Amino acid sequence: MTAAAPRVVITHQVPAIPDHQYEYQIWINGTTLDSLDKPRTEAVRVRLTSRGGEEFSDEVPSRSEEITIPADVTPELVPTHIVDYSCEEQIETELIEEIHRAHVVCVVYAVNEDETIEKISSYWLPLIRQTLGEFHKTPVILVGNKVDLVDYTTMDIVVPLMNEFPEIETCIECSAKTLRNVSELFFYAQKAVLHPTSPLYNSEKKELTDKCKRALERIFRICDVNNDGVLDDMEMYTFQKFCFDAPLQPQALDSVKSIIQQNCVDGVLNNGITLPGFQVLHQLFIQRGKHETTWTALRKFGYNDELKVCTDYLCPLLSVPFGCTTELNQIGFDFFTSIFVKHDKDRDRALNPEELMNLFSICPGIPWPKQMFKGVQTNDKGWLTYSGFICQWVLTTLLDVNRTMEYMAYLGFPITEDKNQLRAIQVTREKRLDLAKKQSTRNVYRCHVIGAKGVGKTTLCQGLLNRSLQQVNKNEDLPKHVVNMVQVYGQEKYLVMQDIDLNRVLDILPTTEVMCDVACLVYDSSDPKSFEFVARTYLNYYAALKIPVLIVGNKSDLGEVMQDYILQPSAFCAKYKLPPPQSFSCQDNPNKEIYVKLSTMAAFPRFQAAWMLFYRNSHLRKLGLLPSTNSSWLKTGVGVILATTVCFVVYKLFKPASTSKVLSFLKNTQPSHAR
Repeated sequence: MTAAAPRVVITHQVPAIPDHQYEYQIWINGTTLDSLDKPRTEAVRVRLTSRGGEEFSDEVPSRSEEITIPADVTPELVPTHIVDYSCEEQIETELIEEIHRAHVVCVVYAVNEDETIEKISSYWLPLIRQTLGEFHKTPVILVGNKVDLVDYTTMDIVVPLMNEFPEIETCIECSAKTLRNVSELFFYAQKAVLHPTSPLYNSEKKELTDKCKRALERIFRICDVNNDGVLDDMEMYTFQKFCFDAPLQPQALDSVKSIIQQNCVDGVLNNGITLPGFQVLHQLFIQRGKHETTWTALRKFGYNDELKVCTDYLCPLLSVPFGCTTELNQIGFDFFTSIFVKHDKDRDRALNPEELMNLFSICPGIPWPKQMFKGVQTNDKGWLTYSGFICQWVLTTLLDVNRTMEYMAYLGFPITEDKNQLRAIQVTREKRLDLAKKQSTRNVYRCHVIGAKGVGKTTLCQGLLNRSLQQVNKNEDLPKHVVNMVQVYGQEKYLVMQDIDLNRVLDILPTTEVMCDVACLVYDSSDPKSFEFVARTYLNYYAALKIPVLIVGNKSDLGEVMQDYILQPSAFCAKYKLPPPQSFSCQDNPNKEIYVKLSTMAAFPRFQAAWMLFYRNSHLRKLGLLPSTNSSWLKTGVGVILATTVCFVVYKLFKPASTSKVLSFLKNTQPSHAR
């Protein structure tokens, strides 16, 4: 919060606050508060001087220098700049400039002079509006001075002005001579800046503003961990600890519930606080001048003075170097899992439309268009499953990490001064290092699917979700991205397949559509003119790159024909040291093995030994020599490693001393008839 000299309006006589070892005397327009004969704007960042142990003086200079009240002597720990304005030394344009610069304006009148009270509404408040605009947000405080000269109050006269001028924050009566309420004046000036009333409370309707209600509803729903519609004792303790870093005693909580019940019929249900009760509780805080309580809670959940969630709260700065990607780490997966479980009330591992709307009710909206739901797993009714929900966030984090962090904030990811959403995000190492080490550390792989129009790229992508050709044909407007979890040697990885539009081989692909973790070049094995497109695409874009490439012949159910190209697919792959072309069909149930191959190539770029191991294991599995379940791959991988280690040790133990000795041994052991 910037340093402020606030304008404060106080509607009641406030209790004294502790002395801060300073005594103050106010100088406004060259006159002390006790000698004012007409209302003044203490411009507006008012000037305050310390009088120490001096006696009150009737002779004051026309204008004093600007001073600052140090932060460590103020209740809010915020420095306050106080500026003096003198009509004798300065012109009105300087006053206007000071009003523009002020965070708060104090309009002072003399309680014993009716003329000064009348000028509040006839001159000073209109002047401020003329300067700042009719709907300005700068708070104003009405200050009634010289209360030591009268035995009555003017509050019943000035308080009604608050309805006419909503910028009036509060009203206060004081005496500069006796120092009565002088320190309170500056306390409320700071409070008007740090904890303004107008965003929270409508004084005319005597209720919370709509923005405040919505903000409190979001906080309530985040804190309602079990999603039962009430805040139980444990949830209230957690809320209290998070917002105020202090425990909530059982007696205090019972007292709070009792007060809520007195002011809201349905405020307490099953010994828990309901949303209406939670909102009424904060309305009572505001009505009793405890704005800081509500503001503390609001700011803990990211709200600014306009009751909008702050940009830096939503999207902390994240640097992603070129060649790196962004993924969810285990903290991120755990958070989104908890959100899904919280809102899956019927425990069917899918979000029906009502549950989905309830989940995102505290957000600007559902983060994905309905079309995107066709790019992840859904149930028979088209509802988002748990796997589909997680995959949506995996894809969003890969393509637009700021959007993921934004929704994490809206959904209640715990954010403090030193902890934010970056704890849930992992930035992968550069792609060039993965290629150099022939092994990727990523858990999310991008696969670009490229081929001529009509070769079946869409069906290949949708096959990742186990959707057949018949199911694909029933859907229209399918998304370009499809994502699902794939097992790679027993480890869970996510494969993101993107359908790349390349209508003609002469079209130029942008770099963003070329660079990926693995490329899948698709041709129609039943069309003799199809492979040439794939071959030229490889030579144009991938021949000089180190990106793994797999060539797939789709529509294998229609039969394979000779391709009208100088090399047939197998010969082409052999010449350019590519894996053998793969056959694929999406006619019935798609063969998911091809997606594991793509993921394996992405996991071990330029390390063909790992790919070959997978291919050999695939053949062994078909012969029944290896288990067919994905859960067995980890054991298989460990077994291969152990077998390799044993063979190496045996080799070292029995390694011949020299080649000549081996030849001599073979010669001596030959049968007699062979000599």
